[in-house]
Amino acid sequence: MPDRNLDFGKFGARGVKGHEAVARQLDAFAGFIATPVTQRRGLMARLNYLTRSERAKAAAREAGLQVTDRTLRRWVEGKASPSKMSLAQLDAAYRQVRRQNVARHLLQRLNRQGRGTRVEFHPLNQSQVPRPYQRAISFRTLNVRNWDQVVEAWAADDDQAMDEAWFMGITTDLGSDYGSYEYVMNIGFAA
Repeated sequence: MPDRNLDFGKFGARGVKGHEAVARQLDAFAGFIATPVTQRRGLMARLNYLTRSERAKAAAREAGLQVTDRTLRRWVEGKASPSKMSLAQLDAAYRQVRRQNVARHLLQRLNRQGRGTRVEFHPLNQSQVPRPYQRAISFRTLNVRNWDQVVEAWAADDDQAMDEAWFMGITTDLGSDYGSYEYVMNIGFAA
């Protein structure tokens, strides 16, 4: 059984952890607001998303937004501007609430009633690795039928749980060389 890479990149290999590539793809599907929170348009879009109902406000508070309703109202009216710390808190709360809101829909689309989604594993870049140290790693595909743990960890923004769910739960289905795909250049799938 292959073990985790403890010294990745020692000989010049480049790539990212598989679960980070999956999280990046799921973030793209979530459709976050593109305008930065530092611009008025981005700030207002996030405030509208987080304050449109009492349920949304409660979710934002649960996600870490620690300002009063009065302060939120002053921001919306333009009578006050949030500090850098408040902007960071607001953006983090927005991302957390957005992930939780789209997780159920993404899960349905990825699981496709048990049919699953085809995932492409693009191997790590070994162009800078000396020839004797290069490994034979090829492009692989896999049909993933159960995304529950991966999407749950992504929605909770739990990096360790995401790593476990992806590496031990999904890539082990690649066979005996699943450890070769702990680091990849990209993970591709559609939802």
